[in-house]
Amino acid sequence: MTTSTRGAAKTPAVLVLEDGRTFRGRAYGAVGETFGEAVFSTGMTGYQETLTDPSYHRQVVVMTAPHVGNTGVNDEDPESARIWVSGYVVRDPARVPSNWRAKRSLDEELERQGVVGISGIDTRALTRHLRERGAMRVGIFSGDAVAADTELLAKVQQSPQMKGANLSAEVATKETYVVPAIGTKRFTVAAVDLGIKGMTPQRMAERGIEVHVLPATATAEDVYAVNPDGVFFSNGPGDPATADGPVAVMQEVLKRRTPLFGICFGNQILGRALGFGTYKLKYGHRGINQPVQDRTTGKVEVTAHNHGFAVDAPLDQVSDTPYGRAEVSHVCLNDQVVEGLQLLDQPAFSVQYHPEAAAGPHDAAYLFDRFTTLMEGQRA
Repeated sequence: MTTSTRGAAKTPAVLVLEDGRTFRGRAYGAVGETFGEAVFSTGMTGYQETLTDPSYHRQVVVMTAPHVGNTGVNDEDPESARIWVSGYVVRDPARVPSNWRAKRSLDEELERQGVVGISGIDTRALTRHLRERGAMRVGIFSGDAVAADTELLAKVQQSPQMKGANLSAEVATKETYVVPAIGTKRFTVAAVDLGIKGMTPQRMAERGIEVHVLPATATAEDVYAVNPDGVFFSNGPGDPATADGPVAVMQEVLKRRTPLFGICFGNQILGRALGFGTYKLKYGHRGINQPVQDRTTGKVEVTAHNHGFAVDAPLDQVSDTPYGRAEVSHVCLNDQVVEGLQLLDQPAFSVQYHPEAAAGPHDAAYLFDRFTTLMEGQRA
């Protein structure tokens, strides 16, 4: 990605999809060029959390809500230390942010961090195109980066694909750090960082858990060096088919029957560890309004999602695995995609979505309580 910051608001910009579809608008954020996988997010709010979610690494996010940037940017809501999206696409950016917590505008923050975006395009038409054709590679070009359409299309088609991408180590912490329990410490959890959001260890800390956040390259020996009561595998970017290291670590955790919880990428890791396959969705689930049914209770939750891959596991039967019986515990009501797994013979479960609710509804907060209940049961 190359960027500059010269007069972005009035600078012409062009978005080019790998199938040749082109949209013209105005630069938003930094001026230059960027490449990634074009995906759309259906959330009407929570854009700051989306931008700073490491799971969006190497993705160009299209916002389906037409008006973006209303509340500006603050210093409290980021989910990591930087913006991770490769590019940002909006229809009507807010001219002036209006929120008492705002420190600067979204446009200013994108420019400050060198994130190339585009505004003033028909995001509804772009979203419909992605729904029909599927997520695909895209480039955004503005300023001196604009050239003939054929030249820009060639650049897009030469950029890397998401399928086969091994990205978790690029976004994860390089050194272990500890998030202390809030109040009385009840448990110690080893959290393997595959692209963890800041609110996730916070939700565990609120429940008396001391969280040791380990790099994506952590070994089973690293995990058990902290003497954990439970092990957690986080969300993260990339193709789960490439994550052989985390899968091997999770299989060791399952062998030791340590309470285990995974979310998003962690759900796909559990699927692979149990012997299921994974596959790339046509356009994925992204946003904070996705309906999921907890099949263990029948309850329907509105949930926050960001995943382009899914687990290929049978919905209508209990499966035998090397670690005991397993079943699909949660399912998306839009398309019947697997949204959760649980083992029936040992304390391990996962979900494909984001129960930390940053940003998003709090319907799934009970999952952190379910994790503490597993650790209580193991201790007893």
